[in-house]
Amino acid sequence: MQYVLPEVDHGICLKPTLAIRMAYDLYGGRMSQDNPSELEINGEDLRVGIAAARFNEAYVDALLENATHSLTQFKAPVPEIIRVPGSNELPYAANLLASSGKLDVVITLGLVLAGETQHHHHIANSTATALHQVSIETGVPVINGIIVVENTEQAEDRCQGSLNRGHEFAKAALEMARLKSQWKTPNQL
Repeated sequence: MQYVLPEVDHGICLKPTLAIRMAYDLYGGRMSQDNPSELEINGEDLRVGIAAARFNEAYVDALLENATHSLTQFKAPVPEIIRVPGSNELPYAANLLASSGKLDVVITLGLVLAGETQHHHHIANSTATALHQVSIETGVPVINGIIVVENTEQAEDRCQGSLNRGHEFAKAALEMARLKSQWKTPNQL
């Protein structure tokens, strides 16, 4: 396959969908099934906040259950949980949690399912950008647990089935919280 590399402006990819498609094709469609190497994680004394959408509630509830169960397994205290209407509202909720000064990390959980239009791509791209911005501006890691799928089978696999994304989001959160505690930023001193 021949690809034209996306234009880059100051390190920001202006055409993220092309980069995603390239990676998807490179990995033969299996990109989302890869996992990072395992690290030993201890969640003691790490304060976690979770913002979860109510839209596609059964799927998001499964993500939330898996994430909170994993946090417990890693000995993290009970997380602060807030619910919002949908995935589009998650960046605002993440900003509230991260700006509180009470948390070491924030996890956002949502599911965006493709419909007849391209709306799901707009929600996925805008929320991802906004969540990165919240993380950078507040100095609190924000885990983007918004899953974007094409059909209900993919949603079931990632939220309720063999691909336990809630567990993965919890592990990533604790790892980033530990990293944050080791490297203080100027606004945290």
